[in-house]
Amino acid sequence: MIERPRISVAVPLYNEEDGVTELLWRVGAVLDGLPGGPHEIVIVDDGSIDGTLRLLESAAAGDGRLTVISLSRNFGHQAALTAALDHVSGDAVIIMDGDLQDPPELIPTFLEQYAKGFDVVYAQRMQRKEAWWLRLSFFLFYRIFRQLSNVPVPLDAGDFGLMSKRVVEALRQAPERHRFLRGLRSWVGFRQVAVPVERPARAAGTTKYSLRRRIGGALDGIFAFSILPIRAAAMLGAIAIALSVAFALYALYAKLALHESRSGFTALTMLITFLSGINLFFLGVVGEYVGRVYEEVKRRPPYVIGRIIGRPAR
Repeated sequence: MIERPRISVAVPLYNEEDGVTELLWRVGAVLDGLPGGPHEIVIVDDGSIDGTLRLLESAAAGDGRLTVISLSRNFGHQAALTAALDHVSGDAVIIMDGDLQDPPELIPTFLEQYAKGFDVVYAQRMQRKEAWWLRLSFFLFYRIFRQLSNVPVPLDAGDFGLMSKRVVEALRQAPERHRFLRGLRSWVGFRQVAVPVERPARAAGTTKYSLRRRIGGALDGIFAFSILPIRAAAMLGAIAIALSVAFALYALYAKLALHESRSGFTALTMLITFLSGINLFFLGVVGEYVGRVYEEVKRRPPYVIGRIIGRPAR
């Protein structure tokens, strides 16, 4: 580990004009108190349609540490974060969201762990200030994902954290389009440690992450790191075959030995409906995998840069 590392702070933003000024002030104040340098802030504007980009332009004109990557349209949080990682140049990179639910004041704490030799230092959220149904959703997702994934992803750990330069370089070599960076961060390995944090409420504005995007992000993580849904289809099919064979043998025995005929139109209808639903469900699961393969083979980039404002880091 480098004793006095250059720090890069990577932040994706989308329609955060209400909080961007405080964000830049707080991040800048933290960087001012760190040794080493020169440090940098790389902010990716993910196609904002409010005044976010205008405020970033004004800030970049007066702060040589700030580089603004303006994407040509809204590509999504993970794509914007990927763009930020592609343009940082520091020895250690801090990833954080722009709503200040990831407090920049924790950066020195991350650096203390980095100095001990850890390549990845991630914030583990012990308390959250969101609505109860969101907290429950996050709680269930991380535990279900951990059971399904072939990579041991830490519980309750978002993107907020520190990564060393070699971890960032490893992530840049991952070409996939449907990215789940907290999963990729675990996949690359190296020494990793958690820092328990209390996640505050948003500093300003409202969340831009709709329910549809949250579900999409969860599916990206599951389908990128697990093939258990497909295996579950095969297992359920095998169980259905075994049960049907057992019932057929029982019905044959009842007919020949007991001289009874099994009847039950309602039960038969429910069984056919149930198995048809299972078939359609797992056809959709297979379709999700096929659709992701289709997206990958087109080899489109995950983002397109409109322009770069300030000093390009790379």
